[in-house]
Amino acid sequence: MLAPKNNRRGGADHVRGGAGTPVGTPTGRFPGRPFEGSREGPRLTAPRAAFTVPGAPITCRSPDMSDLRHLALSSNAWPFAEARGVLKHLGGGVPDKGYVLFETGYGPSGLPHVGTFAEVARTTMVRHAFSTLSDIPTRLFAFSDDMDGLRKVPDNIPERDMVARHLGRPLTSIPDPFGTHESFGHHNNARLQAFLDAFGFDYEFHSATECYKSGRFDRVLLTVLERYDAVTGVILPTLGPERRATYSPFLPLCPKTGRVLQAVVVHRDVDAGTIVYEDEDGGTQEVPVTGGHCKLQWKADWAMRWVALGVEYEMSGKDLIDSVRLSGKICRVLGAVPPVGFTYELFLDENGEKISKSRGNGLAVEEWLRYAPPETLALFMYRKPKAAKRLYFDVIPRTVDEYLGHLRGFPGEEGAKRLDNPAWHIHQGNPPAEDVQLSYNVLLNLASVCHTEDKAVLWHFISRHGGGAAAQKSPVLDKLVDCAINYYRDFVKPAKRYRAATEDEKRALADLAQALDALPRDADGETIQNAVYEIGKRHPFPDLKSWFRALYEILLGQSEGPRMGSFIALYGLDESTALIRRAIAGEDLSLQ
Repeated sequence: MLAPKNNRRGGADHVRGGAGTPVGTPTGRFPGRPFEGSREGPRLTAPRAAFTVPGAPITCRSPDMSDLRHLALSSNAWPFAEARGVLKHLGGGVPDKGYVLFETGYGPSGLPHVGTFAEVARTTMVRHAFSTLSDIPTRLFAFSDDMDGLRKVPDNIPERDMVARHLGRPLTSIPDPFGTHESFGHHNNARLQAFLDAFGFDYEFHSATECYKSGRFDRVLLTVLERYDAVTGVILPTLGPERRATYSPFLPLCPKTGRVLQAVVVHRDVDAGTIVYEDEDGGTQEVPVTGGHCKLQWKADWAMRWVALGVEYEMSGKDLIDSVRLSGKICRVLGAVPPVGFTYELFLDENGEKISKSRGNGLAVEEWLRYAPPETLALFMYRKPKAAKRLYFDVIPRTVDEYLGHLRGFPGEEGAKRLDNPAWHIHQGNPPAEDVQLSYNVLLNLASVCHTEDKAVLWHFISRHGGGAAAQKSPVLDKLVDCAINYYRDFVKPAKRYRAATEDEKRALADLAQALDALPRDADGETIQNAVYEIGKRHPFPDLKSWFRALYEILLGQSEGPRMGSFIALYGLDESTALIRRAIAGEDLSLQ
């Protein structure tokens, strides 16, 4: 039984180093999770299983824990490789705070997007892998950099003129343009929490504003002041002459305007814990570096947070490689060891260009979830995280079918092979035990040939083919039917272009219809596929690929399609021969 989580007040935002289109909260939620998050106390336990499919029976329980741990020590799956790195980082001991801290970070000037999902999903996989290897408790912090000064007004918010008047102020000091929360930062933090809760992630939310103002960072901030020259010595070589002359790791908050200032620091008093800076009016101000009167510049801030919170693991995008290196140096200056890191590649759009929130290219999480279950998005994030990947609509069907393949293979696998199966990591060791024999592409083509967006029509064919399969007993498949209908409606249907058969093709189609008529009514997909092959060989097609392309273009209105034997078995022999004879007669197959 999991203990409740604490200090989770909200959330929305983008992952540092990630990229994607801003989105709202996904509509699908998982049972057993409070939408607003509970705040009843700290949680020190293994992570909760995300991506559990409602209603699906859970089988395939893990083997004995000692055996599992032994196998995990040599598993090639990248989450286990990362987890072993954390174990090595610990040097065989338990952190003084009593737990291992995994962290993800966000800059809450925007809404959650695919990068948010990617970083938390991947970190959750590593965290679960670690809990398989070790009994040391773990926690995951979702940290919001909400004390950063707003530099640009987002394009996708109301009251942009009002927000523009507050540029430079911390996000948590700017009125909420949506009118629902205490501040713009609180609004976006709430969106983040709702977003993460919708996927069932187990995490604790933390706010930079609260940590700075509550004094949680004070001890390390005073260390930064004490070692000021060493900290600046890390950053100065990376700056140009003009910026080097004015750089300070401390950014005071102006008492008059509330803005975060990049001010020249003219004096430091280590004993008093204060700095003196040149204010915007030409005078000087003395402020404490503690209590939320100052915040740190980005790279020093990241290092300070690692030290203050005791972070053992944090991943980031490849665009932050230099930041990780410099923050690691500052971390050592402050007397600590940097956390274990993992650099992932960024996402590309359909043209191979980096996804950008401001440009709005690429695929949003809510769009993916319209066409496929969240587990499939988790698979997309699991695969080769260090390789750049195109994230666009046409990758969805292939990813869904790959996920189904992993799910089907899991029950028959033993030992190390299970730990290498992505389904183990997506479902934290317990994938749903539903045997989905139909591919997503077959469902798309069934909707296409039936010219239907009616779920009941598709289930009629599925139930007949699957020996009485029913939606209520097949939650994974039932969800796929919903998603396939959406994908068919939005992408397949508008692109369908039927063509008439040539005389040679008509003769081949007539031969195929006769061959199908001669088969037993309960012939399986393999038997039907062999018959289709034999017809293609008998007729003057350049190759079998040309024969199948002709079938797709004439019968389905598309250049590619499913394995014909499996599709005909699902659609029905009688229905398929009727369709073929309509094509031979020259009827318009775009009409029902």
